[in-house]
Amino acid sequence: MSNKTLSSASQCELINTLKVRFENNPQRHSGFVWSDIEKILTANPQKLRSLYQMEVSGGEPDVVGDCPKGNIVFVDCSKESPLYRRSLCYDRNALDSRKSNPPVANVMDVVALMGVELLTEEDYLWLQTFGEFDLKSSSWLKTPTEIRSLGGAIFGDRRYSRVFIYHNGAESYYSSRGFRTILKI
Repeated sequence: MSNKTLSSASQCELINTLKVRFENNPQRHSGFVWSDIEKILTANPQKLRSLYQMEVSGGEPDVVGDCPKGNIVFVDCSKESPLYRRSLCYDRNALDSRKSNPPVANVMDVVALMGVELLTEEDYLWLQTFGEFDLKSSSWLKTPTEIRSLGGAIFGDRRYSRVFIYHNGAESYYSSRGFRTILKI
């Protein structure tokens, strides 16, 4: 992602997309008023760029949660793990450890480029209270240091009407596993 700001046309298109999604999913954000959110977005071009990255990679970001004091939280709300963020191993160390068939990138580097945060296990469980996500896919989650230092990484999905958190080798990657992000403004 470059340091350039979005064009006026791209900003308008993104804000309109976010507004429509916001209006179509009121169960995700009680107490919020779109006009207040729009003012905050237009005053934060860096955050708007990050939202753009979430959107174009298939995340379908939306405001999630009750109206907090001072923070607006956007989370990837696509039904399945974002399509254009799949088939990546967990981090740079995992990518460098691949001796054959390495993926094109890793989750943690892409997250940093997007200017967002990877969902934690707690974030993921919280998101699942607003809908049913990852019924056919799975999403890498921010992995605690003690697990990552042993070579593992965690991911989550929803199966059998229940949310599961699993582990895998951090160097693994799958066409059905991507990652979800969160952006606090």
